[in-house]
Amino acid sequence: MTTTKHTIDATGKAIGRVASEAAQVLMGKTSPSFERNKVSPVSVTIENASKVKISEKKKQEVSFEKYSGYPGGLKMTSLADFIDQKGYGELFKNAVFGMLPRNKLRPRMMKNLTVKE
Repeated sequence: MTTTKHTIDATGKAIGRVASEAAQVLMGKTSPSFERNKVSPVSVTIENASKVKISEKKKQEVSFEKYSGYPGGLKMTSLADFIDQKGYGELFKNAVFGMLPRNKLRPRMMKNLTVKE
């Protein structure tokens, strides 16, 4: 089986639009030989991730929660801080990861995603 390469240009687009397109391709829903119990042989590349359209208001208002499991262990990070710490690549990986089905195939699908800033 040969792997198909799919490229998505994120210039001027919203994060969710690019991530949902990438998730559909990774699941194999765009190919005629779609099987939900198999990982499709497709590699997805998201290019120009740093040129994605994000408003300044959204950078301040959107927050990511992380809970350690201990009392008082809830940490909140704004979207701007998340981008500064981890970069746009991790932002897109996080978005696509949340859009894939929650099963044993999800980590294998994520291996076929690359993000270029």
